[in-house]
Amino acid sequence: MELNVLAVGDVVSPAGLAFLEDCLPRLKKRYDAGFCAVNGENAMMVGLKPEQAERMLDAGADVITLGNHTWNRREIIPYLKESSRILRPANFPPQLPGRGWGVYDTPAGQVVMVSLIGRCGMNFGPDNPFLLAERLAAEQRGKALLVDMHAEATSEKLAMGYLLDGRAAAVWGTHTHVPTADCQILPKGTGYITDLGMTGPAVSILGVRPEQSVANFRGDLTSRFEAAPGPCKLEGALFRVDMETGLCMHAERIEAYD
Repeated sequence: MELNVLAVGDVVSPAGLAFLEDCLPRLKKRYDAGFCAVNGENAMMVGLKPEQAERMLDAGADVITLGNHTWNRREIIPYLKESSRILRPANFPPQLPGRGWGVYDTPAGQVVMVSLIGRCGMNFGPDNPFLLAERLAAEQRGKALLVDMHAEATSEKLAMGYLLDGRAAAVWGTHTHVPTADCQILPKGTGYITDLGMTGPAVSILGVRPEQSVANFRGDLTSRFEAAPGPCKLEGALFRVDMETGLCMHAERIEAYD
């Protein structure tokens, strides 16, 4: 059997969440997506609250992945403990609450979804994501493996793709909010894109008012970042997976606009 997997880039701001709610059901129907993963850690600009997570799930997300802003909204901690449909990076220290991967039923069979965070340019010391990815790929062999690699460095994301080539159905990057032009199937059959992009204000710098971001880089005194006004966009990728082999048959970027 085949399974269409829809991966949606970082949801930024309440406006981005509202746009996700508006267009995700249509996109899932258009692409006949049997499984949908959404990176949701920026729905409050930084961090995510339980009520926002529920809205993403109600809109059609099967699982929500997080990243370096996981702990910015401490209200999410009880939700992380209770829900199997929200994943914080699996290579966070093991004493932290929540889970980093899970097995999920789809119309075409089970998939394993893994959330990982990179180490380059991050302000904390997560465990080695590459060693963990190898272990999980071996333990979950025979199931379609999907990986969200939340990382700053493009080389680190691409290295994860090649590490898992032939062992994962798809590996995609999140965090940098800019879609990359390298959506592809790697030589051994793993679908890959370095960054999905973002879901949020279209005329912005990573979702932020451009003038605020420019002022920050100029070295000016700046106020708390605010979401840019105006129409929104959704960016992501679609991967068609052969569930018998656990490998990717087709990969393409997707986007939607207000």
